[in-house]
Amino acid sequence: MTFVISSTKRLKKAARIILVGAPGVGKGTQTERLIQRFPQLSAISSGDLLRENVRNKTPLGLKAASLIRTGSLVPDPLILSLILSELTSRNWLSTTDPLSEITSAPSPSNPTLSPRVTPSPDPSTSFILDGFPRTSPQATALDHLIPINLVAHLVTPPEIILERIAGRWVHEASGRVYNTTFNKPKVEGRDDVTGERLVQREDDSEETWRKRLGKFDETSRGLLEHYRGKGVLWRVEGASSDQISPRLFEEVERRFA
Repeated sequence: MTFVISSTKRLKKAARIILVGAPGVGKGTQTERLIQRFPQLSAISSGDLLRENVRNKTPLGLKAASLIRTGSLVPDPLILSLILSELTSRNWLSTTDPLSEITSAPSPSNPTLSPRVTPSPDPSTSFILDGFPRTSPQATALDHLIPINLVAHLVTPPEIILERIAGRWVHEASGRVYNTTFNKPKVEGRDDVTGERLVQREDDSEETWRKRLGKFDETSRGLLEHYRGKGVLWRVEGASSDQISPRLFEEVERRFA
């Protein structure tokens, strides 16, 4: 059965949201549904911003590309600059300071760096930030730039996620994804559009996914504690996206509509 969003809601306050959840929990699905339910919301993906800036050869993109070519990780201040540049270009944040100065993470000698950006209170500037932060230090750095006001921790029991992944089949050429439990192809093992064979990815093995879920539990602990301390963490558990969505809608509506 397809999840139906019967109506939309208007936000009365600016929502700045992060969704935290294990791989396979359905963060992408919830993001899409939230945007349909609350049209003033936009999705801001740090990964998409990075790829877009590299492709367009912006000053930030050129810096990132040079690091990527040498096999180096893109540092947090550069990711923060990409996010800040995007939000300021949309007039969702305002600042008179250079991005490079603003995104310098607070140091032990200066742990109380004050925010030097002003977020717009307009509900049309609401967003869901994806891909960043992933760790407590990244969250601390983000705190000095953007006041996140809801962190939704999406929880689905690991065994249900593993069962979901075990039923996942992919059409390699198009990337279309099917699932034998809730999104079956019309003909077993065949793509609905082309009729070509479906395959299971090697990285969808149970062993690989147990490692990924364990890694998430380990790395997310500090992040969740950080936002719990800020008073913006909210937890929702469900066996499926369809169970989680109504409760997530209700919480966003309660806080911002």
